[in-house]
Amino acid sequence: MLDRVHTHNSKLQVTPSASGFGAVVTGLSLAAPLDEATMQDVRKAWADHGVLSFPDQPLSLDQLEAVTLQFGPFGVDPFIAPMPGRPNVLELRREPDEKATNFGAGWHSDWSFQPAPPAATLLHGQVIPPVGGDTLFADCAGAYAALSPVMQEMLAPLRAIHSAGRAYGTKGVFARETEKRTMQIIVSEEADKTHTHPLVRTHPVTGEKALFVSPVYTLGIEGMTPAESQAVLGFLFAHMTQEAFVFRHRWAKDTLLIWDNRRTIHLAEGGYDGHLRVMHRTTVAGEIPV
Repeated sequence: MLDRVHTHNSKLQVTPSASGFGAVVTGLSLAAPLDEATMQDVRKAWADHGVLSFPDQPLSLDQLEAVTLQFGPFGVDPFIAPMPGRPNVLELRREPDEKATNFGAGWHSDWSFQPAPPAATLLHGQVIPPVGGDTLFADCAGAYAALSPVMQEMLAPLRAIHSAGRAYGTKGVFARETEKRTMQIIVSEEADKTHTHPLVRTHPVTGEKALFVSPVYTLGIEGMTPAESQAVLGFLFAHMTQEAFVFRHRWAKDTLLIWDNRRTIHLAEGGYDGHLRVMHRTTVAGEIPV
């Protein structure tokens, strides 16, 4: 299926996946800032498909930062040391001899524990191993739409409790880690704090409703017992990550990926032990979920 959105740019092509969730964008270079008309087309494709892949985009760090700023101001990235002299760029690096779990190995929406989580994350492939390392995305808007009206009505008033504690807290996964890790993780008491958001959020651009919970950052549901929370969230996590709602991205060097944290959760697969993998990541500031 080819969906040409070339009203302003005759070469721009958007090729969606079979489900329409996730798309590949070709026919343009991101090495220089896009004109506003082209940017409008890119933003529309992003809103329509949730995840956009731009293959064959060799970008310097300056260019990556410039592309990010075309989508909006930088987000705040806590608990991970940024690149030297680049406060808004994280280097996701895993050396060939590392045994620690690959970064991002659980389903999550980036920094959902923040009062205003990032709208977008951009990830640029620098060194790509010959095996493993796919990134999986789940369509939380599609998953919500597939729920029964009764379930949708039940979820509508609920607020979910988000925290970074399980990952970055004083007793979290990284605090207990014994294996060497190249990436500098900052374990902090700040991570143990909690913040609530609507369990179902409304997308500020499309107006679509999407489930806004994840196994990594959602601790429970406000006002429910732990057992009740576990029952509801366990069902939702299994529902959201069914194959029908999942888009698998296979990496190649110089691919730029941008995804919408407001309607997706994602997971980074491992499977590349013995190989160097290097990615550069930025985020775009978002809104308070409603």
